[in-house]
Amino acid sequence: MSIPTVLEKILARKAEEVAACRARVSLAEIEALARAADAPRGFARALLERAERHEPAVIAEVKKASPSKGVLRENFNPALIARSYEAGGAACLSVLTDVDFFQGADAYLQEARAACSLPVIRKDFMIDPYQVVEARAIGADCILLIVSALEDSRMKELAATAKDVGLDVLVEVHDAAELDRALNCLDTPLVGINNRNLHTFEVSLENTLDLLPRIPRDRLVVTESGILNRADVELMEVSGVYAFLVGEAFMRAEEPGTELSRLFFPERNRVVAGIDPD
Repeated sequence: MSIPTVLEKILARKAEEVAACRARVSLAEIEALARAADAPRGFARALLERAERHEPAVIAEVKKASPSKGVLRENFNPALIARSYEAGGAACLSVLTDVDFFQGADAYLQEARAACSLPVIRKDFMIDPYQVVEARAIGADCILLIVSALEDSRMKELAATAKDVGLDVLVEVHDAAELDRALNCLDTPLVGINNRNLHTFEVSLENTLDLLPRIPRDRLVVTESGILNRADVELMEVSGVYAFLVGEAFMRAEEPGTELSRLFFPERNRVVAGIDPD
């Protein structure tokens, strides 16, 4: 399994982070917090219901920064962004919780989820069952499993832990080999196709279109990265893809929810209130 250099660096740091968390808070304590958390809101169900009606099922991302682009949004208020996304028509939220590379935080997920009724995925680099239980403890409804970061046995273990604590799983692939591994290892209905090449960082929507015929009809395809304009949305919809994960295009907009509505629901032709751009 060839892991891109940047991802390798992130995973090494993540292992240190998990070890430090375990030292501060035991697994038993985290499990107790997970049991006491609000009931999951049904992340997969929210997407599937939209897609079955051939309506855009948008996972709108709450992301302050990225390793390649730096800070995306200086005026960063997770609660206001979440409310704006909900008003704009999002089906779900994605919140970055990685601290060192994306300037995320667990608190951002908690703030965003508390401000709206949408299900939320914890967007992070999951390598240990501890993180999965922790995700439920902080209120997540779903976790992301990145195939390029995981051996098959660990992927299965993390998915089993997610099921035990009531979390949905979005498995992310970048190519045909990863897709085959994901389909063989996991029964999650959600398969994310990342259009960004982790080795070159180039983005091409053709990646989703190329992999689409290989995916069973009982799985929901989520196209990730590279959705920047109305033509991109229409290309996916005419190809039978109705679920989208979009972050950067929204984060750079003055009003994220208005941009979401403009991109995915142009017929609404209305302004979504929620964030003061100043």
